[in-house]
Amino acid sequence: MAPKNLYFAGTAGCGKSTLTGTFQQWMRNEGFDAITVNLDPGVDTLPYEPDVDIRDWIRLSEVMAEYGLGPNGAQILAADMLALNAKEVVDVIDTFNTDYVLIDTPGQLELFAFRQSSRVILDAMDRESSVLAFLFDPVVAKNPNGFVTTFLLSATVQFRLTVPMVTMIAKSDLLTEPERQLIERWSTDKYALWSDLCDEAAKDPQTQINLEFLQALETVGVIGGVGFTSSETFEGIADIYAIVQQLIEGGEDIEK
Repeated sequence: MAPKNLYFAGTAGCGKSTLTGTFQQWMRNEGFDAITVNLDPGVDTLPYEPDVDIRDWIRLSEVMAEYGLGPNGAQILAADMLALNAKEVVDVIDTFNTDYVLIDTPGQLELFAFRQSSRVILDAMDRESSVLAFLFDPVVAKNPNGFVTTFLLSATVQFRLTVPMVTMIAKSDLLTEPERQLIERWSTDKYALWSDLCDEAAKDPQTQINLEFLQALETVGVIGGVGFTSSETFEGIADIYAIVQQLIEGGEDIEK
C-alpha cells in the first residue's frame, strides 16, 4: 500500500518543523513507520533529522553566491529550482518502505503555496494519497480578525493546491483557557464570530473587510471547525492521524 503524504504548511513560525518531528515520534511510539522530508532549502537547523533533505540538492547560501542574489530573490529561485529536482527527490523518497511521508514545507508559506514547484511535487508524490495540515499561529488566531484572516489564507492555499486539508491551531499549549474557548466558539458558531467581529469594528477599520471575507468563506462553505495541537503536550497528534486515515482510507487503521 502506498504511503500517506502529510504536508505541514502555515505561516513562518507557526511550528511546522517541530510538529513534523513530533508527529514522527508519535507514529513510532504507536508502532507505525514514518519518514520526514525537509523542503526548505534555507533552513539552518531542524528539530528532527530529516530522512530526505532538499538541501542535498539546493542550498540557499549556494544559490545566493552563484546567482548574486539576496535572501528573498534566492528563496524564490530556490523554490522554482525545486521543480527541476522533484523527480530525483521523489525517487529517493520511494526507496523507503514506510507508512507516512511527513513533508515539512518552507517557512515562508508563499514559497510553497504560490509557486508552481508545489504542484509539481504534489503531482510527483501522488495527490490521491496526500493531505495538507494547515497550522494556525495561535498568537494571530486568538482574535477574531486574525482568525478570519488565517482561515482565508488556508482556504486560498486549499483552492490552489486542491488536496484535502485539516486545519489545526498549533502550539495550543500557549493559549489560555479563555482564549481556547473563544477559538472553539468561533470555529463552531459563525454567528458568534460575526458578533465578535462587529464588536471589533469600532476599534479596527480593517474589520469591515474581514466581515466581507467571512461572508465569502461562508458562501463557499470553507469556514468550519479547527482542532488544537501541541508538540509540547502531543495534543491533537492522534486527531490529525485519524483525520488523514478517514480522508484517504475511510477510517481504516494502518496495520502495525
